[in-house]
Formats: sequence, C-alpha cells, structure tokens
Amino acid sequence: MFSSTIVIAAAAPAEGVLSLVRHAGLDAKLVMLALLVFSVASWAVIFWKYKEIRAAKRQGAEFVKVFWEARSLSSIYDQAPRFGSALEAEVFRAGYRELKALGSLGGASAKQSLVEAVRVVGLTTVERALDASISLQVRKLERGLGLLATTASATPFIGLFGTVLGIIRAFQGISAGAASTVQAVAPGIAEALIATAAGLAAAIPAVLFYNLFHNQIGYLAGELEGFRTEFLNLAQRQVLRDALASE
Repeated sequence: MFSSTIVIAAAAPAEGVLSLVRHAGLDAKLVMLALLVFSVASWAVIFWKYKEIRAAKRQGAEFVKVFWEARSLSSIYDQAPRFGSALEAEVFRAGYRELKALGSLGGASAKQSLVEAVRVVGLTTVERALDASISLQVRKLERGLGLLATTASATPFIGLFGTVLGIIRAFQGISAGAASTVQAVAPGIAEALIATAAGLAAAIPAVLFYNLFHNQIGYLAGELEGFRTEFLNLAQRQVLRDALASE
C-alpha cells in the first residue's frame, strides 16, 4: 500500500491535478466545485474584512486625536463626517445627537435647557444611545465572519465526503479488474487525496483569519467602550461648565 501511494504521488505531477479532476466522476467534480465556491467566497471575505478593519483602526486613531484636540462637542461633530470608516466617529455622532435632543447645544437658552434636562434625567439616555451605537458598529464588523466560520467547519467534511467517494471508486476499480494493481486503484485514490487536500486548503485560511478578525474586533470593541467613557466625561464637563456659567 505504501509503495502504491509513492507511485501515485510520483505520477500525479506528470498527469496534473487538473487532468485528474477532469477525469473524475460527476460526484467528485461536484465536491470540488463546492470546495472551490467556499474557498473563493472566504478569500473575498478575508480581503474585505482586512481592508475594513485596517481602515477602522487608522481613521479611528485619527478621529480620537481630533476628539482630544477639539474645544467643544459641536466642533468635533462638524469634523466627524470626514472619518467615514472610524467607529468612534459613528458612536460620537449617536451620543451627540442624543445629547442635543435633551437640549440644543446652540444658544444660551438652549444650553440652560440642556443643563436642566441633565439635572432631571442625567445622561442615561445618552448612555443608552452610545451602547446601541457600539453594538451596531460591532455587528457591522462581524458581517462576513459567519461565512468564514461555516467554511472552516464545513469544508473538511465536504473534503472527507469526496475522500470517501474516491475510496469507493478505488474499490470499484479493484472489483472491475483481475487484480488489485496500481492502475486499478490509482484514479480513486487520487480523487480521494485531492478532495482531502482541497478541503484542508479551504478550511485552514478560513479558520486562521476568522480567529484573527475575531480578536481584532474584540480589541476594537474594547476601544469603543473606552471611548464611550471619555465621551460621557467630556459631555458632563461641558454641561457642568454651562451650569456654572448660568449661575
């Protein structure tokens, strides 16, 4: 058996994997097609999520810098649209809009209205708006990870199914021939090995990048939680300044 495997492995490069696939049975071709679809889709998701997370990190850092350098919440809000990929910018705008709903941040009377509203209800509604926005941004980042998880878990079994089909074909070759020669079992074993390799080739990148992206999204979620606290601190300081100025 070991010597047969060596002969098959040596013959495979000469014949070519594509030639083996072309001469495979319909069931084996369907297995290969399913694995190819999963592989192409998962790599598309990998490139998409890589670019999305990279842009979120870069623009998020730039927006946080603007957040700390600006003198007021309104000036930060005016600059937020420039950072379309920054998660912090979306969270800030959600909190700012809710804060503005308590009392417009415009004129003196509006500031007084905000101060009174915060004295009565606090910043609870702002906190809920921030939490809802954070959850929304994290869910957006997680889009596509389900496909990677499905690819990582399903393709090894699809490849195993193709392996079983190849072994069945190998036994059929033995039963059809007079003896169990290499020529009788080679096509089935080749199909089985190719299906196994194809399943692993689709699953390994999917599971690696799924774990990588999952960890990076967890890191970004933690950054958003920290930004939430800093936003509330800044909002409370501004409301406190307005309260002291009105007395």
